[in-house]
Amino acid sequence: MSDNDSAEVDVREKVDNLPLSPGVYMFKDKKDRLLYIGKAKRLRNRVRSYFQDSSDHDGRISVMIRKIDDLEVIVTDSEAEALILENNLIKKHHPRYNILYRDDKTYPYICVTNDERPRVYPTRTVINDGSKYYGPYDSVTHMKRMLDTIRKAFDLCTCAVSRKNIDRTKGPPKWHSCFDDYLESCSGDWDLEKYQATIDKVERMLNGRTNALIQDLKEEMSIASDALEFEQAAQIRDSLEAVKKYSKKMKMVADKKVDRDLFAVKVDEEINEACGVLFKVREGKLISKFHRFLKNIKHLEKGEMLQSFVEDYYTGQHAGGIPDEVYISDELVNEEPLAQYLWEERGKKVRIHRPQRGEKAKMIRMALSNAKYLLGERKLEKEKAAKKHIPHSVKELKEQLNLQRLPRRIECFDNSNLQGSDPVASMVCFVDARPKKSEYKRFNIKTVEGPDDFASMKEVLSRRYKRVMDEKQQIPDLIVVDGGKGQLSSAVQALKDIGFYGECEIVGLAKRLEEVFVPGKDNPIMIPKKSSALKLLQKVRDEAHRFAVSFHRNKRSKRTIKTELTQISGIGKKTAQQLLKKFGSVKSVQNAALEDLQEEIGKKTGQKVYQYFHNSSAEEE
Repeated sequence: MSDNDSAEVDVREKVDNLPLSPGVYMFKDKKDRLLYIGKAKRLRNRVRSYFQDSSDHDGRISVMIRKIDDLEVIVTDSEAEALILENNLIKKHHPRYNILYRDDKTYPYICVTNDERPRVYPTRTVINDGSKYYGPYDSVTHMKRMLDTIRKAFDLCTCAVSRKNIDRTKGPPKWHSCFDDYLESCSGDWDLEKYQATIDKVERMLNGRTNALIQDLKEEMSIASDALEFEQAAQIRDSLEAVKKYSKKMKMVADKKVDRDLFAVKVDEEINEACGVLFKVREGKLISKFHRFLKNIKHLEKGEMLQSFVEDYYTGQHAGGIPDEVYISDELVNEEPLAQYLWEERGKKVRIHRPQRGEKAKMIRMALSNAKYLLGERKLEKEKAAKKHIPHSVKELKEQLNLQRLPRRIECFDNSNLQGSDPVASMVCFVDARPKKSEYKRFNIKTVEGPDDFASMKEVLSRRYKRVMDEKQQIPDLIVVDGGKGQLSSAVQALKDIGFYGECEIVGLAKRLEEVFVPGKDNPIMIPKKSSALKLLQKVRDEAHRFAVSFHRNKRSKRTIKTELTQISGIGKKTAQQLLKKFGSVKSVQNAALEDLQEEIGKKTGQKVYQYFHNSSAEEE
C-alpha cells in the first residue's frame, strides 16, 4: 500500500468518526500545510462528500482531494458560530484552495475607541481591540468630509493622537494635524456626561441616522431656547446646520427610509478574478461604497463567490449595525448560516433577497456596473505592470552581450530549403522573452537560385527592414540570425545597403557550440551554458527554425500536390488534399489499394487515381 493510499484510509477513518454537528473542517497536506477550510451544518456528511464520486467535483477540488493527508475539525454550537470561526481562520492562514481577497488599496475608516472617553480619528489599520470602525470609505475625501462635519457639528476633536502621547516640551508630532489637544482647548476637557452624549450623536451620524439626529437636534434647540439659554441654542443651531448640509450631499437611492446592504459580484475570466461591490444604504441614502477583488476563483460559481464576499464582510471588523434588508446579485449556495448569524447579531430576522425588478434591482445593476468598471481598471493595471516587468533573462542577455539597450523586442531569422528547392525563410518575434505570434513573418526567397543561405539571408533582411523604414513600423531592440560569422556578415551588409545598420543591434548564433558572434569582433562570445540569457537565445533560434521548417514543408507539400495528384484527370486541389490527409504522402496514395481509394473519394474518382498510378508504373516497366 502506497503512502497516499494509507493517508487516504486514515482520513476516511477520521471521517467515519466525525460528529453530525456544526463546525469547521480543515484539510492538510503531507507537510501539515492547510489546503482548505470550510464550515458545515453536519460535519460528517459534508466532509464525506469530498471522498465520494469524484465525477461530481470540478478540477480544482479533485486536485485538492489528491493532496489531502490529514483532517482536523472544530465543533461549534451553531452554524453561525462555524461561519465566524471559518472566516477568522481563513483570514489568519490563507489556505491555498479558499477564495483569497485582494484590496487594491488600504481603505480609510473612522475609529471610535473603546474608552471611557472614546477618541474619534481616521485610520487605515483595523485592530481587534474592542473599538468600533466605521466605513470603509471609498475615498479619503468622503472620510474627511465626515470628520469635518463631526468637528463643525459637535466641536469634537478628531485628531489621530491622544493627549498622553504629546511631549509638552516638543509640542505635537509633525504628522499631527490638530493642535486642539496641545492647546488644551479641545473636547477632551468636557465633563464626562456631555462627552459621552456627544459620542452617541457622532455614532448615529456615522451610522447614517441623520434624519433622526436632525429631529433630536431640533428638539434640543427648542428646549434650550425656551429655557433662555441662547448661547447653547446657537451652538445646537450650528450643529443642526452642519448635519443638514452633510445630509443633503448624501445620494437618495430609495423612496422609503430603509436600511439595506446591497452586494454584487462580477467575474472577469480573462484575468481570472472577480470584484465584489457593497452599497451601504441607511435611511434611504447611500452612505458608503466598498469593493474587494476575489482571487483563486477558478471553477467556482458566482453564488459561491458572493457568499464568501458577504460572509467575509459581516464577520470582519465593521460597525454600523446589521441592516433591515440584504440584497444580492446572485443566489447564495447556502443562505442558512448567514441568515442565522445576522439574526443573532441584530436580534431579529434580516431579509436576504435577490431582487428581479424595480428600484432594488436597479441598485443591484448599478453595483454590477461599478464592479465591471473596477475590473476594467484592474485589468489595465495588470497590463501596465506586465509591461513594466522585465524578465531576468532579458536583463542578463543585455549584460552578457554588452548591448546598448534592453533586448525587449527580439526578431530572429532562419532559412530553410531542401538542396536548394523551395527556399523559404522565417522571422519570429519575442517581446519580453515571450513569443508574439501575431508578428511572425514568412518569406519566399525570390532572387536566389540554389542553396545559398548567405544570399537568402541578405535578401530577407533587406526586404524586412526596408519595409520597417518605409511604413515606420516598430524597430526591434535586437536582431538574431541563425548562423555564425558568414550569416552575420551577410545580414550586416544587407542592413548597410538599405541604410538601416545602427538602428538596432544584431548578433549571430552558431548552432554547433552555441557561440554568439557580434559585428566587428573576431572572437565569439561564449555565454555560460546554464545562463537564462543563453536559454532565451536558444528558445528564439529554435522557434525561428521550427517556423521556417513548417513553412518549407507546407510549400513543398503544395508543390507536390500540384505536380502529382492534380495532374490526374478529374482530381482537383481539394480532392488531392483529402487524399494526402488520409494517406500521408503521394507515395502512399500510389501504393493504396483500389478499395481504400474508392472508400475515401468515391468509386469513379478512386478508379481514376488507381489507374493513373498503376498504368504509369506498367508503362515504365
